[in-house]
Amino acid sequence: MALNTSLPPEFDRGVVTNVHQGDCHVSAASDVTFSTILGSCISACVRDRMALVGGMNHFLLAEQSGSARDRYGASARYGAFAMEQLINKVLTRGTGRKANLEIKLFGGGKINSVLDDVGAKNIEFVRQFLEDEGYVVTSEDLGGSYARRVLFKPYSGRAFVRRLDSDVGANVVRQELAIARRRVVMPASLADIELF
Repeated sequence: MALNTSLPPEFDRGVVTNVHQGDCHVSAASDVTFSTILGSCISACVRDRMALVGGMNHFLLAEQSGSARDRYGASARYGAFAMEQLINKVLTRGTGRKANLEIKLFGGGKINSVLDDVGAKNIEFVRQFLEDEGYVVTSEDLGGSYARRVLFKPYSGRAFVRRLDSDVGANVVRQELAIARRRVVMPASLADIELF
């Protein structure tokens, strides 16, 4: 992973697939790059290093609840769903062995005081989720006070992060605020998925 202003050559060619909030994409093609822009949202990049298949998701956790069953509330179950969906897709298309997975995490920035540091809650959630499931994070670029663009090559596992200027960050804030105000709740059937 590099923090730089110019793209490494391998990210400057091939097919680029944008990963928007709520998306989960997986590929084994050597010419595919997944791209996303994050504010307080989180993207996980998961790759089976033996099968050379990987994917990226993108999710926002809008609020925390005091529920004993789920201390992050219904919106966090969306985050759990997003993580389980990505991991399951990579396992299914890969070797099926959890030990072969590499996991990289990005995002969780505090880019606007109105969002009540959703980014920090997102970071806490995703770290705890992965720890509870027995996964180790290979690398991460989390937190900070800026938006970031993340590029990920699922075949090679390489990731590239670019910190974005305040104009782009302001646009990301507007989008995240609109989503947080809607507070979309996932049906329980989608939230209760087990990893295999």
